[in-house]
Amino acid sequence: MTVRERYIESKLEGKFQLEINREKARVVDLREKGASLDFLGYTFRQDRDLKGRDRRYLNVFPSNKAVQRERDKLHEMTNSHQCFKPIPELIGERNRHLKGWANYFSFGYATSAHWEIDWFVRGRLIRHLQRRSQRPFRPPEGVPWYRYFQQLGLVSLARPTDAANVNA
Repeated sequence: MTVRERYIESKLEGKFQLEINREKARVVDLREKGASLDFLGYTFRQDRDLKGRDRRYLNVFPSNKAVQRERDKLHEMTNSHQCFKPIPELIGERNRHLKGWANYFSFGYATSAHWEIDWFVRGRLIRHLQRRSQRPFRPPEGVPWYRYFQQLGLVSLARPTDAANVNA
């Protein structure tokens, strides 16, 4: 154990009164190639500079496990047992859930995860509308699905124009 590790351990156990789980605890040097750390739903990783400079930055984004858990939760919230709910009520519930998720995962670089969740939600809502009847639902003539859901008030996590809706 290095001096730095002992110092961190003494601070966590002494000053902050935290108990370290020796089986799960590990030290990760993120400067090593391919090293990453998943913690509290985020993945921490050192990546090279996107502008080609000889620098690296700490890339923080929602972990794959956190995104999959969110997809599973959204799938459950739009499954076939929800067919009785009116679409405005269903969208209202999705919005509350998505706002909470987006607020927690607003730290770091979450744009790609937000895009993935947006696409998933829209796909699930399309399936939900089409399974409600023997004739599949279609949005009004000339209105794409995205605009139709936007008119119904669905929050978009990845669109900058809807960013105010996420924090509202």
